Amino acid sequence: MTRGALDIHEIWVYLSGSPLLALILTLAAYQIGLVVYARTNSHPLANPVGIAVILVAAAISVLDMPYAKYFEGAQFVHFLLGTATVSLAVPIFRGLPKMRARLLPLLAALIAGGGASILTAAGLARLLGADDAIIRAMYVKSLTAPIAMGVAERIGASPTLTAVFAITTGILGAVLGRTILNAVRSVEWWQRGFALGVAAHGIGTARAFSVNVEAGTFASVAMGLHGVVGALVIPLVAR
Repeated sequence: MTRGALDIHEIWVYLSGSPLLALILTLAAYQIGLVVYARTNSHPLANPVGIAVILVAAAISVLDMPYAKYFEGAQFVHFLLGTATVSLAVPIFRGLPKMRARLLPLLAALIAGGGASILTAAGLARLLGADDAIIRAMYVKSLTAPIAMGVAERIGASPTLTAVFAITTGILGAVLGRTILNAVRSVEWWQRGFALGVAAHGIGTARAFSVNVEAGTFASVAMGLHGVVGALVIPLVAR
């Protein structure tokens, strides 16, 4: 074996036993998703989060990497979710002037959207015979992931399972949102953005910002308000 091959082998042995590999996989997968998203002219089916999830899942399966070991590296990205959640205060503050003129319809949309999310998801899971852990995780699936995981602990649901449902909800909302909103003939950007923020939280908000600034602003407002209201109300509903 040549010296170059030995060096590469030594580097691989070091990386495979280090949390750094999981961090590199996570960031690289998301970067690939962003490139694909840009080259497809922001097509909803090329959602960068969805692509990253598929790539990371395939990579850790090929490498036979246990999830616990993967999370040792990915936790650095996970830690930033809390910071990102706190930063929701910025778009909410900036969107206050526009919200005042539309306060009643926005509140109605928030209550209707959040209520429909709980009733349809938890109700369907119960009809299909799902156990209590899945039903409780369904209560918070439309909240942004950091808040959803915190609420999940308060209502006795699995934070990990809740995160899976929340991310899946966000990806589906970002992919199908345009089609559904077009079908119901929603044309105003503030309406489309607010609907995406309520239904698909952070991933839907990112999709809204990539299409229109006003839609993204109202989506971030909706995501923040839904998270705050959901954190207060859902534990009461779950009881």
